[in-house]
Amino acid sequence: MPDTPVTERRRAPAVTVVTPTFNEAPNIAPLLDGLAAALAGIPHEIIVVDDDSPDLTWNEAEQYGVNNPSVRVIRRFGEHGLSSAVMTGMAAARGDVIAVIDADRQHDEAVLPEMIRIIRDGEADVVVGSRSGDGGSYGDFGPLRRIISFVAAAIARLFLRVPTNDPMSGFFAVSRSTLSKVGPSINPKGFKILLEFIGRGHDLRVAEVGYRFRNRQAGETKLSPSVIRSYLLAVAELRLGRQVKGQFLLYGLVGIIGFFVNVAVFSLFELIDLGDVDLGFSRPVRWSLLIGIEASIISNFLLNNYFTFWERRFRSRQLWWGLALFHVVSLVGVGIHVGIFQFLQAEGIGNDVLGTTPTRLIHEIIGFAAAFVSNYFLNVNYTWRRRRPA
Repeated sequence: MPDTPVTERRRAPAVTVVTPTFNEAPNIAPLLDGLAAALAGIPHEIIVVDDDSPDLTWNEAEQYGVNNPSVRVIRRFGEHGLSSAVMTGMAAARGDVIAVIDADRQHDEAVLPEMIRIIRDGEADVVVGSRSGDGGSYGDFGPLRRIISFVAAAIARLFLRVPTNDPMSGFFAVSRSTLSKVGPSINPKGFKILLEFIGRGHDLRVAEVGYRFRNRQAGETKLSPSVIRSYLLAVAELRLGRQVKGQFLLYGLVGIIGFFVNVAVFSLFELIDLGDVDLGFSRPVRWSLLIGIEASIISNFLLNNYFTFWERRFRSRQLWWGLALFHVVSLVGVGIHVGIFQFLQAEGIGNDVLGTTPTRLIHEIIGFAAAFVSNYFLNVNYTWRRRRPA
């Protein structure tokens, strides 16, 4: 008696391919055709996990599945996000090998059989479809995206010691035993599930299969400053744990950058030696101090606006209003900064030991640190709190 679609669906497949989707309607049918061709002869299922796409990607996939029983569709309503969609698909998977591929057709499904073979032969626990592996290529990546990918990979290797050249890949396969072992510790809100697997499973055997990255054929790229922000937060969480608040971490990172901007500008104008300006204090204030503070305020505002508070950022003409508000809120911090600097200078603490110029720099550092703490609470609770999500 020939198989019916029902019995075909109930048969446990050897391989499950999970593809998360959002507004990929033009790409979904070509992707499913490509997967069917690549996996011909391998018992498989394809799970499309769609986040209720406005362009009806879920409907396109369901219609495709009417005549292709290997395709299953999970339409999500209350939850969104690529990583959590992948985990939803993995939880529903029945295959012994579970592969993940993006729906934008930039991954080459033709290398899937080799990735699956490596897992099934027990040669690795995780196989990465790598743009940096042997035979791999970033295709027509522009210089900026190549630099971003290179820096991202370097950060992951440096801080997480990951055994792959392409930790940002969204194209990979894992064994079911690996999913059972590492899955419970994975953060479904993480940036990249592959990074979660290899970042938390330090003893996993990881292999790579090179592939040529293709240009997106339809739809819009998801790359944005928020993606870079999410990546940095993911690396930080994997390295430091979830106890560290991501917003504070980014704010601190921006503060460190602002500190170096401040010190660099302060030192530059100290060398120029513009002298003092009388602002009505008990002692004149160094021009270099004021210029250094202003430089750090501008850099901190821009970096916080586009990274720390991306969802509530000021846009276009509102940037000027945001910068003005940031200046006003920062006045308290500036007062603390200048006050501490002037007090330490008036007392001459350290002058006898270190000399005038090095002591000025140390006093500047102390004032900056105190101002940073006060500015954090003011800006988190006032400047961007008043912004509606973008």
